[in-house]
Amino acid sequence: MSLQSAAASAGGAILAAATQGVVALRSARKPLHPRGEVLDGRVYRHGSDETTGVAWLDDPGQDDAVVRRSRALGLPRGLPDIHGLAVRVRFAGGDRDLLFATTGLGRVTRFVLTLARSPDSRPLTTLLPYDTDSGALLLAANGGPERYELAWARPSGEWHYFGVLLLSRRTDEPEISFDPLMHQIEGLRQYSSVRRLREPAYLRARRSRADTDITTQEKQHVH
Repeated sequence: MSLQSAAASAGGAILAAATQGVVALRSARKPLHPRGEVLDGRVYRHGSDETTGVAWLDDPGQDDAVVRRSRALGLPRGLPDIHGLAVRVRFAGGDRDLLFATTGLGRVTRFVLTLARSPDSRPLTTLLPYDTDSGALLLAANGGPERYELAWARPSGEWHYFGVLLLSRRTDEPEISFDPLMHQIEGLRQYSSVRRLREPAYLRARRSRADTDITTQEKQHVH
């Protein structure tokens, strides 16, 4: 476990340094996924054919959602980029966030970020597994641009489809930031090693947004 912790901490430091490098090159509230479109959505869950112990995956139901589609590096359209799909699911007890990125669905490629010209040309996964009462699993969103099939799988297992995400019109809601570490769906827990891996990068991103907001306020005060 100490070796795993050390590896996760080192990986987190690398991610944080990379994020800080992007921040230095791109002074923006969102150094990664700088531009995107925000849409209203709805999740229709028909339930899973195999029990996971996570009610949101196992049980039928419907949820309102807000979704942001974006390009991770912010490269010009037409150039390959890593595409992101951020989903905020509305629950009575509070909002919960899921982040997907273009990968593959194979037993290896589901863990590999992939460049694509179009967000609809590649499937998207959560990349790193969640901890559940029944073991590790990943989530996937496949399809687009207005309909995504939602599925879960064990790290090396088959995919099980449990619902559909439908997108409608652009939302009037202002630009929002997603954080899967702070807003987790009940039963889908971040492994401590994954948290150590991701937390430094998210902390850098949060600080970047805060610094940019302060700078903007100062400029407005001056003028």
